[in-house]
Amino acid sequence: MGGSKATPGDLRRQRRRSRHGCWEHLVVAPLWVAYGANLGTLMRTCDAVGACIAVPPTDHYRQALDQGDTLGGRFRPHVHWARPGKDDWIESMRSQGWQIVAVELAEGATPLPLLSVARRPTVVLLGHEHSGIPARWVESADVCVEIPMIGGGASLNVAVAGSLVLYRLAGLS
Repeated sequence: MGGSKATPGDLRRQRRRSRHGCWEHLVVAPLWVAYGANLGTLMRTCDAVGACIAVPPTDHYRQALDQGDTLGGRFRPHVHWARPGKDDWIESMRSQGWQIVAVELAEGATPLPLLSVARRPTVVLLGHEHSGIPARWVESADVCVEIPMIGGGASLNVAVAGSLVLYRLAGLS
C-alpha cells in the first residue's frame, strides 16, 4: 500500500463533486423553536442531507438563521417562509400531498429505528424545546416519531433530535 493518502479535503471533494440544492422533498420545519442556536445546527444538517428548512417569517427566526449560518452563506439551505401562518402553511403542505412527520413522544409513535426513508415529499415538524409540538399537529400528523432514550433525560435537544430524524428520512443512517 504505497502512495499518498487522501486528505480530508480530497475525500470531501470526491463525495460531493458539486454543490447540491434542496431536494425539494424533505423539509424540516422547526416552527416553534425558541433558541436560535438550534436553527443554526439544523441548517448545517440540512446542508449535509440535502434538505430545506421552513420557518415563520419573524425577526426571531431571521436573526437566528443569519447568526447560525456557520457555513458562511456558501451552502445555506433553501429557506421556505411559513406564510401566512404556521397552521395555514402546514395545511397547505398537506393539501399539496406532503407527508407530515411530527417528532414527539406520543402514544403509538414510531420508534426512530423503525422510521422508513421518505419516499414522498415530507415535512418534519419540530416543537418548542420545553412544550413540544402543539397537540393538534401531533394528533393529525401522518407519522409521529419518537427517539428512544435510555437515560434519565426527558428529551434530546431539538436540533439533535431533528438531525437524527433527517438523516433517517434521507436514507443516510
